Amino acid sequence: MSDGKRRLLWHGTLLVLLGLATGGILPSFASPRLGLAAHVGGIMNGTLLLAIGAAWSELRAAPAISRVTFWSLVGSGYANWLGLLLAACFGSTLTTPLLGDGTPALPWQETLVAFFLVGGAVVTLAGVVLVLLGLRRRID
Repeated sequence: MSDGKRRLLWHGTLLVLLGLATGGILPSFASPRLGLAAHVGGIMNGTLLLAIGAAWSELRAAPAISRVTFWSLVGSGYANWLGLLLAACFGSTLTTPLLGDGTPALPWQETLVAFFLVGGAVVTLAGVVLVLLGLRRRID
């Protein structure tokens, strides 16, 4: 098993564990609905890493592109989960209007949540596009 594949599988499993643990403390959050989103988000981001880890040996990319792809996926997975966890702790609503109660958190808290959620989403999309490009069929 390649080192990249093993590390993706490890990080994916850790994110699933973090998501499961988050689900165990839902009542303690300022916003339990956002806590549920963090629970599901951790499991989903972990599952994404596990799925990409399973296909990692099929990617055809230069070593530098593989490193960028790896770290963008791992980093954004943690950023997405952490952003949702912070939103649940703070009771954030500006970045998560469907889940919040309509009362915004402190401005610095809303900014921090937005940084992790928006940044994580953009980097996740970039990482998945790089995976897609690495999986395309080569015409020689």
